[in-house]
Amino acid sequence: MTATIIDGKAFAARVREQVAEHVTRLKTDHDLKPGLAVVLVGEDPASQVYVRSKGKMTVEVGMNSVEHKLDADTSEADLLSLIDQLNNDPEIHGILVQLPLPKHLDEDLVINSVAPEKDVDGFHISNVGLLGTGQKSMVPCTPLGCLMMLRDHHGSLSGMDAVVIGRSNIVGKPMAQLLLGDSCTVTIAHSRTKDLADVVRRADIVVAAVGRPEMVPGDWIKPGATVIDVGINRIERDGKNKLVGDADFDSCAAVAGAITPVPGGVGPMTIACLLANTVTACCRANGLAEPEGLTA
Repeated sequence: MTATIIDGKAFAARVREQVAEHVTRLKTDHDLKPGLAVVLVGEDPASQVYVRSKGKMTVEVGMNSVEHKLDADTSEADLLSLIDQLNNDPEIHGILVQLPLPKHLDEDLVINSVAPEKDVDGFHISNVGLLGTGQKSMVPCTPLGCLMMLRDHHGSLSGMDAVVIGRSNIVGKPMAQLLLGDSCTVTIAHSRTKDLADVVRRADIVVAAVGRPEMVPGDWIKPGATVIDVGINRIERDGKNKLVGDADFDSCAAVAGAITPVPGGVGPMTIACLLANTVTACCRANGLAEPEGLTA
């Protein structure tokens, strides 16, 4: 068996097209322009690249993009003051504070200072609680992208057996909640799970999100299962730097029914879903119907 490759790059392009169409309708019908503010503290090179990419794509879909770049030694009080200003700015519908933050800043405090309705990362404790109880919330971008790809590939997920490997607050836990919401039977596995291979072999859907390069081999995969690989790991192979996922792509693709590649799988969906969340936040703030197909 050779797995179908789920092309996240192409899927993300379609999501951005949907976002752009909805932004156009908001402008034409309601004189509204969604706005996304990104706050970057410090000069982490990876974060700088990511923020530039977010800004470029925000503008491309017709939304306002606002960037606040702060020095690495910015005080917590000054950062919280900026977030308060953005919370009260009616032209800003989504706020994203780029992580990680410098060590002198309290990450939890900063995340929870963002107004929940503008928390397009879905990290605020209120949104975590709403998602966990099956209520309307802002959903973290990476799990939302995974869910969109699974729905597109399978249609209904009802009754499927899903294993999420990884229990992070950013991916593993919200991913499990989303799969439960689509009526999957869900197991969260992690580093302490006994007989991990046997647990994974039961799954119709495997979401690998642990940050360990190629830790899931093909002989863990049930024939025909779908593998969603969230991992992005940089390794050296044959004298070259290479990006690989948490699943061993070649051996898993030989067994699975479908698989996301790394790069070009889940990664592109994260920014696409950030844009989708910003449009959703704008619609909710103005009492308008949410964009179909862009929410959980």
